[in-house]
Amino acid sequence: MQDTQEPVQPTEPMDGAPQDGADSVSPADELETRLREAEQKAGEHHDAWLRAKAETENVRRRAQEDVAKAAKFAIEKFANELLVVKDGLEQTLSVEGATPEALREGVELTLRNLVKAFEKSGLEEVAPVGEKFDPHKHQAISQIPSEHPANTVAQVFQKGYLLEGRVLRPALVAVSSGSGA
Repeated sequence: MQDTQEPVQPTEPMDGAPQDGADSVSPADELETRLREAEQKAGEHHDAWLRAKAETENVRRRAQEDVAKAAKFAIEKFANELLVVKDGLEQTLSVEGATPEALREGVELTLRNLVKAFEKSGLEEVAPVGEKFDPHKHQAISQIPSEHPANTVAQVFQKGYLLEGRVLRPALVAVSSGSGA
């Protein structure tokens, strides 16, 4: 048996010129085709980039709206708690011919409701008599001689408040200078 396989002829010679003009593509046509394909891919990439940019802008805008809503309605829970306090005050004042004792009882009940609202909202009272003076939580307005050790709070003029551990309002205090001064 003889090998009848013919050798494969290259379609283009090594120098890049077409072998014959009938079935070959000129380099200019090939470059034009490649350019069209590259332009099409570039257009697709540009379109994808524009879509990604638009989606990023939408996400940013939605996030800004969410932050604005959160800030706007963050106080809603606390406001609902304060409505109970307001209702209590109105009920106390609506009683005709109330005795001073009844008024006092109504005010005390309202104060308890207010303290509960503060607790639920993370608002903590600072009344530091006898504690070491802390300039982060207390504002000293005077120094007085007292039986308390020096540099401790001897008197509170106005209570301070912390909101979730952060100073909302410092306590106005008088600081002890010690018993001898």
